[in-house]
Amino acid sequence: MKKLFLLCSFACCLLNLQAQKNKDYFVKHVEFPAGATLDEKVDMAARLVPTPQQLAWQQLELTAFLHFGINTYTEREWGDGKEDPAIFNPTDFDADQWIRTLKDAGFKMAIFTAKHHDGFCLWPSKYTNHTIAASPWKNGKGDMMKELREACDKYDMKFGVYLSPWDRNAQSYGDSPVYNQYFVDQLTELLTNYGEVHEVWFDGANAEGPNGKKQEYDWDRFYTTIQKLQPNAVMAIMGDDVRWVGNESGIGRPTEWSATVLAPGIYGRSAGINKSLKINNNSKDLGGRDMLAKANELFWYPSEVDVSIRPGWFYHDHEDDKVKSLSHLMNIYFESVGYNSVLLLNIPPDKRGRIHENDSTRLMEFASYIDKTFSNNLVKKGNKLWKANAGNSKEYALTSKAPINVVVLQEDISKGQRVEKFTIEALVDGTWKEIGNGTTVGYKRMVRLPQVTTNKLRVTINNSRLTSNISNVAAYYAEPIADQKVQTVWNNQPRNNWKVTSTSPLTIDLGAPLKIQSFTYAPANGEAKPEMAYRYNLYVSNDGVEWNQVRKNAEFSNIMHNPIPQTINLPKKPVARYIKIEATNPIGAPAVITVDEVGVMATQP
Repeated sequence: MKKLFLLCSFACCLLNLQAQKNKDYFVKHVEFPAGATLDEKVDMAARLVPTPQQLAWQQLELTAFLHFGINTYTEREWGDGKEDPAIFNPTDFDADQWIRTLKDAGFKMAIFTAKHHDGFCLWPSKYTNHTIAASPWKNGKGDMMKELREACDKYDMKFGVYLSPWDRNAQSYGDSPVYNQYFVDQLTELLTNYGEVHEVWFDGANAEGPNGKKQEYDWDRFYTTIQKLQPNAVMAIMGDDVRWVGNESGIGRPTEWSATVLAPGIYGRSAGINKSLKINNNSKDLGGRDMLAKANELFWYPSEVDVSIRPGWFYHDHEDDKVKSLSHLMNIYFESVGYNSVLLLNIPPDKRGRIHENDSTRLMEFASYIDKTFSNNLVKKGNKLWKANAGNSKEYALTSKAPINVVVLQEDISKGQRVEKFTIEALVDGTWKEIGNGTTVGYKRMVRLPQVTTNKLRVTINNSRLTSNISNVAAYYAEPIADQKVQTVWNNQPRNNWKVTSTSPLTIDLGAPLKIQSFTYAPANGEAKPEMAYRYNLYVSNDGVEWNQVRKNAEFSNIMHNPIPQTINLPKKPVARYIKIEATNPIGAPAVITVDEVGVMATQP
C-alpha cells in the first residue's frame, strides 16, 4: 500500500504542479497546509478539479450494469464456487441485442460481470478451469467478453468490466500472495485482450479462504496493473476515481460534493482519515464547510449510484413481474443524475442470454419519457456561461409563457464545484415567487417543482466558494406519471393464524399443515441493521418436535447492501405446520428476526 501511496502522491504532485500553472487549480487531490484557516481551505477546495477521465465519465450520466453468469441458472445472488459449469448454457445468447437495447435506451457505457464471487469466468481464462470453456455453451469454444466487446464497438458504447476480488472457487483464496498473483493474471487477461476498457469496477467483498485465513488484497499491484494496461480507465468503488454512493436503492444525496473529504479505500491512510472524521459512504455531509474545517486533505471523488431494474441483481424468473415502474425509474433518475451523480442501472439478462421483454419494454418507456421531457428546453440563452459570486442573481427569459416543473442547473466542473446554496424564483403575475432552492449543483442538479406558469426565471447563487461558473440553466415540463407500484407478494397466509413458539431461534406454528412452496425473509422497512440475518439453517416440522432440515449453511446473499425480500424456493414443497430458522448476522453473532419479517407461499396439502 505504501508503494501505491507514493505512486499516487507523486502523480498528484505532477498534476498539481501542472495545474497551478493553469489558474492555480488542483487536479483530483489537494492537501491543506498545516494551520490553514477555514477560508483558506474553502479557497483551495474551490480550485479542486477532476481529471480528464473523471470529467468524461461524469458526462456519460447513464451507464448500465449487466449481471450475468452462473447465478442466472441457480436462482442465487451470490454463488459459492461449487457450481457445475455444465449448468451454464444460454440457449439464445445475443450480445448484439443487449447493447442495441442499451443504446436505444440512452445508455453510454455497459459494465459486464466478467467474474462474480462464484469465480466462474465468462471468458476462457487460462488460469482456472472454472470458466465457460468447461461449459456446454458453444461446446466450450465461446468467449462472451469478446462478443460484448464487438457489440460495444458496433454501437459506439463504452466498455467496462467487473471482476470480483472475492473468488469462492479459487483454492488459493486466503493464501494472499498466491491468490493476488492469480487475480493480477486474470485482470491482465481482461485488460489486454479486449480492447479499450473505460471503467474497471471492483467491490470490496472479502472473506476467509479454504485455509481459514482472510485474504489480504494487494491493491497496489491491482491498480498499478490497471494504470499500466488501461491508463484512461476510471477505477470505481474500490478505486480513487469513482465513489459508491453508499446504497443500492438508486438514491443519491440532495447535497452531493464531488470535492469530498472521504478518502478512497485504496489508500492505506483512508481508514484512519475516515474514522477521525466519523464518516463513511453513507454519511450525509462529505464536503461541506463543517467537514472542511476538520479535514487535512480533499479528493475529487464523484458519486456513482447503482441499482437494479429488478429486486435482484441477477435474473430470476419469479421477478419478471417486479421490474421497476416508469415512475420509480424516473424518481431514481432525478435523484441520481439530478443529484450530481452518474446512474449505473443494472439490467440482468435472462436464462436465454437475452434482455427480457419486460425489462426492454420498460427501458424504452424510460428513454422515451426522458427524450420527450428534456428535448424542449424553455429557457433562452441558458447555456451562456454565468460567472456568479455569492449574492448574485440572473434573470432568464423563457421562449414563451408556459408551465414548468423542472429546472436544471449545471456548473462547469472543469473549473471546480463551487455552488453551496441557490434559490430559484419565477415571475408570476408580475411578482417574483420563490419556487425552489437547494445546496450543491456540481455537474448537474435537477430541481423538481410544483407546476408554475411563467415567462421568466431568476436564479440566485446565495453561497459560493469563490466565483461559481454556471454553464447551463434550463427549464422543462415533465408530464405526471401514473403511479404504477409493483406489488411484491411474498406471503399468502394470514398471520393471525400463526403463533411464535420461540424467538431464538425463531419458530412459528403456522396453525395447520401447509404445502410450502417458498420461504421469504424481508428485513423490516427495507433497512440493513447490524442484527439482520445473513447465514441461516431452515427447518420444517409437523409436530414441533421432530425437525427436517430443508436449507443448511445457506445465506441471504448481499442482504446487507440490498435489504429487499429474499425468497427461497423449496422444490420438494414439504408439508409442514412449523418452520424454524436459525440465523447469524453478517459478523457471525445470533441474528434477530421478527415474525413480520417472515413469509411463506403455501397451499393446502
